[in-house]
Amino acid sequence: MNKHTLPTLVFFGTPEFARYCLAHLVEAGFTVKGVVTAPDRKAGRGKKMTHSAVKAYAIAKKLEVLQPTNLKSPEFITQLQALGAQVYAVVAFRMLPKVVWNLPSLGTINLHASLLPDYRGAAPINWVLINGETETGVTTFLIDEAIDSGAVLMKETTSIVPEDNFETLHNRLLEIGAPLLAATLIQLSNKTISAQKQVEKEHTKTAPKLNAEKTRIQWTSTLKQLVNHIRGFNPYPGAWTYLENSGQELRIKIFEAEALYETPKEENGTLVVKDSKLMIAHSEGYLICKEIQLPNKKRMDAKALLNGYTIEVDARVY
Repeated sequence: MNKHTLPTLVFFGTPEFARYCLAHLVEAGFTVKGVVTAPDRKAGRGKKMTHSAVKAYAIAKKLEVLQPTNLKSPEFITQLQALGAQVYAVVAFRMLPKVVWNLPSLGTINLHASLLPDYRGAAPINWVLINGETETGVTTFLIDEAIDSGAVLMKETTSIVPEDNFETLHNRLLEIGAPLLAATLIQLSNKTISAQKQVEKEHTKTAPKLNAEKTRIQWTSTLKQLVNHIRGFNPYPGAWTYLENSGQELRIKIFEAEALYETPKEENGTLVVKDSKLMIAHSEGYLICKEIQLPNKKRMDAKALLNGYTIEVDARVY
């Protein structure tokens, strides 16, 4: 594609998912007139000010960076108008006000990591895994006043396999999402694509923002649901539960587990050590914990954990 046929754009995004897409657009020859990303914030034990993944890439590529705290501020709007881009591309950024998304002549395009209208919201990759879906994908759409509800431009699907966790699925969606965004921008510029209104379903699945209560393991769930919950938060932020052992209450994380279906001898929630395996009794059998993290410790496999940590006979989770 001749570079002069590509639309000029402003890119909005913050995390690694967005950085990957921005890099793809730059390498594909798009003229990125500016990059809008979240303000720097303190992170890590030292609480040092850090750049977002998108800002770090933009600086390396000598792209103009904007970090507004108020997306409706006249100063920010003036800066955007001065850039004069034909289209805005948004990936993993906060909700834009109409005064922003209505500026470019070709509109504002969002890349969302689900097959809309299902899994609108902040955490689609986590929730498709938690819910045990076998297929997901990416969608490009025109932003409007509501969250992830605009007219759809293009979609690309991918299968979800039992071995997938958040990291593997995230990376696969990157690989199909970035090219889809580029293709959408090109077709939109060439007027070879038309937006289609999202078809509402009776029971649309959502992807609400994560918090501590949503990531906590609920031991009343089925074994299959437990496994899906754990892989949906691996490697970040990690599914957690309380462990009562040796008179201590510890908040631990479980990053990988599998189900063993057999009649348990112990009460639900009881920890069982057998053949160097750490298992948790469940009404359907056992949850075999393969990778765990104790408070203020590194993640480790169950065998390594058991080499240096004693599980008492009355230890349990809840």
